[in-house]
Amino acid sequence: MPAHCRGIKGEIMYCPVCGEKLALFLHNQEGLVPYCKHCEEFRFPQFATAVSMVVVNREKNKILLAKHKEQSDFILFAGYVKKGETAEKTVTREFREETHLNAVKYKYMSSRYHEPHNVLMLNFLVVAENGDIALDASELDDAVWFDFDGALEAIRKDSVAEIFLKNAIAELKKQN
Repeated sequence: MPAHCRGIKGEIMYCPVCGEKLALFLHNQEGLVPYCKHCEEFRFPQFATAVSMVVVNREKNKILLAKHKEQSDFILFAGYVKKGETAEKTVTREFREETHLNAVKYKYMSSRYHEPHNVLMLNFLVVAENGDIALDASELDDAVWFDFDGALEAIRKDSVAEIFLKNAIAELKKQN
């Protein structure tokens, strides 16, 4: 008899439909998947999806990093994908909401699962329009343009943001 299914932090997982405890069962080529005996359905894990943005100026030689409310480290711009919204729409909406600037163009780069927040991060390289930044004060304390080395020094170390930033800088250097 399979053991009860445990979530990310070790807690027992429950069916989102009926509330029964889930057990792990073998599912074709998927391996062990949470299963609800009551509903007789496999329940694949659910998680949030968010976009992460490495924002560059039109010349592609500066990177805009943000400080969220009451945080000491600089991080990338990011936001959750709303139900029914595409990742691309989230990029333009979130960037506009947080800076009052438009994304001139964007390119999907890569993704990474961020376990501490149970979220799949979709990273984009975003070119920002020129203009004055007007921060959303409810979310951000600061936003600063950095050269590549400065951005690498300022970004939160050992973070998903740092990984995305390094990948974007490598891409930008190939373009120049």
